[in-house]
Amino acid sequence: MDGSQTTEGIRYPWATPPDFGEYFEVAEGVLWIRLPLPMKLDHVNVYALDDGDSWTIIDTGFASNKTRGIWTSLIDGPLAGKPVRRVIVTHHHPDHVGLAGWFQSQHGVELVTTRTAWLFARMLLLDEQTAPTEETIAFYKSAGMDAGVLAKRITDRPFNYADIVAPMPLGFTCIMQGDSIKIGGRTWDVHVGNGHAPEHATFWSRDDNLVLSGDQILSSISPNIGVYATEPNADPLAGWLEACERLSLLARPDQVVLGGHKLPFTGLPFRMRQLIDNHHGALVRLVDFLETPKAASECFAPLFKRKIGEGEYGLALVEAVAHVNHLFHTGQVNRSRRDDGAWLYQRKG
Repeated sequence: MDGSQTTEGIRYPWATPPDFGEYFEVAEGVLWIRLPLPMKLDHVNVYALDDGDSWTIIDTGFASNKTRGIWTSLIDGPLAGKPVRRVIVTHHHPDHVGLAGWFQSQHGVELVTTRTAWLFARMLLLDEQTAPTEETIAFYKSAGMDAGVLAKRITDRPFNYADIVAPMPLGFTCIMQGDSIKIGGRTWDVHVGNGHAPEHATFWSRDDNLVLSGDQILSSISPNIGVYATEPNADPLAGWLEACERLSLLARPDQVVLGGHKLPFTGLPFRMRQLIDNHHGALVRLVDFLETPKAASECFAPLFKRKIGEGEYGLALVEAVAHVNHLFHTGQVNRSRRDDGAWLYQRKG
């Protein structure tokens, strides 16, 4: 360990992360590797675990030439002498599954993930769009998207999953809630979260104090919880809160939580309560704010308590929809259509 920092009950055993493409050994046979992302959240944490005669990789980064080059250097360098035989993907988001198919096709690895993560990834890879669909535009309008942002999105080529996720060959190994799995000389219990991504896998070591949490549990940011055109009336916040309460029962102060972003940390019971309380607090502020009818796009101030920039607008909007949907599904607000198609939400009573 290279020092520690403490913030409100959370301790960071490593005060600084490894440089991109470098690694720290955070426990015996467990390498923490950081890969670059071309966005405001400019990195993803991935992990290599020593299985004795081979390596298991936890998450992969985007499918980009830069990331492939980093992995090639790692495979030829610190991982040299033993093959990568298995890739475990915590959830279907591109920064975690992006190079899983490359590892499969180029290195012959076994892909291990949850069924929902695999199905989402395979489905999204096939859904290439040159222009936004009518359903997507209707969803943006229903959320009250800013007119300038909407006009730009209608004319721009939309984000395509296949742009940053490598093709995935058929075949994977399914894990689910209640399973156990051997990785890096340890037995890990699989516990599934929801909210940030459906059927998100987390791994809890029986043999020491390690937790591989993906994006379900992060140290200093709350994972994005969003609603999209694929399921516009979804309530992912209910799944998120349920998962947080359930996973908090497993939490111990000494556990070292190895997440998909930011720094590894200890103090997990405190952090779980913080994550739960943050969203309950946001919902209370939002109910008060909805004394008069508002679209989701007008709810950034009570939810985020800071100015949302252009680069954050999309994620903020889908998270705002998640929160107003939760209030609607739990019977705390009514909603009605505005003439332009936007849903307006208003506190009952």
